[in-house]
Amino acid sequence: MFEVDPAFLSTSRAVGELALSHVRLQADTRFPWLVLIPRLPGAREFEDLAAGERDVLMEEIIRAGAAVRAIGEALWRPVAKLNVGQLGNVTPQLHIHVVGRRHDDAAWPGPVWGSGEASPYGDDDLAAALAIARATLGL
Repeated sequence: MFEVDPAFLSTSRAVGELALSHVRLQADTRFPWLVLIPRLPGAREFEDLAAGERDVLMEEIIRAGAAVRAIGEALWRPVAKLNVGQLGNVTPQLHIHVVGRRHDDAAWPGPVWGSGEASPYGDDDLAAALAIARATLGL
């Protein structure tokens, strides 16, 4: 049975469900940031997905990128670059980060991981970011 690793629950908010992935908004206003978690029990690596599942995941990453850009545009400034990463060193459950970057963001040009402290969303911006993500993803 699929369950979201508890580590995600304190650092992100649920957006909804795509065909393959559970989608979460990272709770850090410094970066527009979505996390895709394929709903496959025990999956840790891309190779744990069947070929068709990998195809679906790639399409979901592209859709998440559009949502990240839309969040950035609406709440801050346009995204200059999308970063897509699948690390899993800390949380081994297969998940993909889709992060919007700007030349003036808190970590530019370095990685977002381990860069300063997260800045939580206020209620209005959180509601707006979730609504934008859901609308852009068609949820």
